[in-house]
This record gives sequence, structure tokens and C-alpha cells, in this order.
Amino acid sequence: MPVIRTDPSTGPDSPEVTGLYDKASGSIQYIAACPVTKKCALIDAVLDFSPAHASTGTENAETLLRLVEEKGYTVEWVLDTHPHADHMMASRWLRDQTGAPGAIGEKVREIAELWRDFYHLPDAFDPDRDFDRLFADGDTFKIGELDVQVILSPGHTLGSITYVVGRDAAFVHDTFMQPDAGTARADFPGGTASELYESLQRLLELPDDTRLYVGHDYGTDSRDGPEWMATVAQQRYRNIHIGQTTGKAHDRESYVELREARDKTLDLPDRMLFALQVNLRGGRLPSPESDGHSYAKIPFNRF
Repeated sequence: MPVIRTDPSTGPDSPEVTGLYDKASGSIQYIAACPVTKKCALIDAVLDFSPAHASTGTENAETLLRLVEEKGYTVEWVLDTHPHADHMMASRWLRDQTGAPGAIGEKVREIAELWRDFYHLPDAFDPDRDFDRLFADGDTFKIGELDVQVILSPGHTLGSITYVVGRDAAFVHDTFMQPDAGTARADFPGGTASELYESLQRLLELPDDTRLYVGHDYGTDSRDGPEWMATVAQQRYRNIHIGQTTGKAHDRESYVELREARDKTLDLPDRMLFALQVNLRGGRLPSPESDGHSYAKIPFNRF
């Protein structure tokens, strides 16, 4: 059974947040809902993928839509925080099912340019075609009656964005992990540990009771089951990388040294070279060839 958990609204201008955990990729997908209007956004939804078989499926996305129906919500947005390396986006499929617009950060254009070179596909990837809206830092929009602010949060990628929904929820993707797991990696093309440090500090400027919803959890030896929410105050004091009481790094220089040393020990995600070809198309597979099948192009010895 999938792990699903709902955090209720804490009062006026506060969203109800449901998380759905994808064990295969360690990803958390979210439904952020306005409790007044019952309108919601789907955030970082996962398209199921088997690297061994190069096969896709919609089980995660279908579960999200069942939850939406059970809760009486209407999908107003399909949102992504960045072009993920560890899972494929279900955004295209969900947009087709719901009619809701899809959005991501505007710097996806620069990420697309990087990956056109890596794949040697100079004419591939057109974010302006494949997303309905490309958000800039500081942009605002609404989910029902809830105000949403976009914060550029680079480091993991050069174009990652955070969605601050209402007065006390922020979807912070691959910046923070849970406090007992530290922070996200910053060694993908276009990412830097120095920029990630600045993004973490900017998020810590949010009010102490802001609920920070992370993009991944892989568990730790000290707890059972996935977790995905901690407040700004909990991250500020208890994060094992930069927390004031438990952190190993207390300034930019020491953080960059810690993060880069850790990243050198990590393998690339086994889905990455497949996923970027889909995610930079807004969750759409490459166009079918004459036999009706879509094909991925995988570079040898580039990474």
C-alpha cells in the first residue's frame, strides 16, 4: 500500500496538504488544496517508470486523481519545481486528464539548452511549447483563494523553484531533506553547492512555523517509514548539515566542502538519462517514430 498522509489546514490562508510517497524513486508528490474553494494544485507528480524494461505507467498519477475525487477537490494547476533527474513527470498525462494548466520555472529554458548538448539533440526541447506557464522569481498566482509566491531556489538545478502556498506551506523540492538527512545533492549539470547554500538560507527566512515539504526521503537508520514535512524552525536548529545545534557546516565555505565531498560518493540516478528527455518535454515522451514507438537517446561516456 502506498504511504499517503494529509496535513490539515492550520486556519485561514493555510492549505490542506496531502503527500503521496513513491517508494521506487523516494519521491513525494503533493496535493495542495484551498480549504474554502476545494481547488488544488498537484505538485511534482510521478510518472511510473521501470529502467529495466523502459516501460511507463500512471499508477501514481491515478492515485492522485482518486484522492482528488475522494476529497471533493478540483485540480486548478499541475506544477513542477524543476526537471527531475530521479523520476519522470506525470504532468502531461495529468494535464490531459484534468484540463488544468502546467507550470515550471522559466530557467527550464537554460536547462533545456544544457541537455540539448548532452543528448546531441540541437532541435529538441521547447519549454514554451510544452508548459503553459514559466514562472519567474517573485511571480504570484492563486490556488483557489490561497496566494502562491514563487521563489527561485537554484543549487540542485540552476532553475529549481519553490512554491510558497498561503501563509504556512512551502514546497521546497530538492533543497532541504528531512532534518535528520540534511540537504539535497548539487552535482547535476547546472547545479552548485554554493547556490544551494544561498537557497537554503533564503528559505530559512520564511516564518518559523512555515511547513517545508521536501521532494525526497530515503529514510534513516533511526526511524521507520518516510517523512516529508518539517518546519522552518526545525530545519534551522536540527538539520544535520546546517542546523544551529546539530549541523556540521555553519557557513558557506564549510557547507560547500561538506556537500561537494558527499556528492562525489553518489551515483547518478538510474532514471536520469531517460527522465530528462521526458521532463524537458513537460512529461511527454519523445514523438513516436514510424513504427508507433517512442525512443530514448542515451549518450555513452558523457557522465
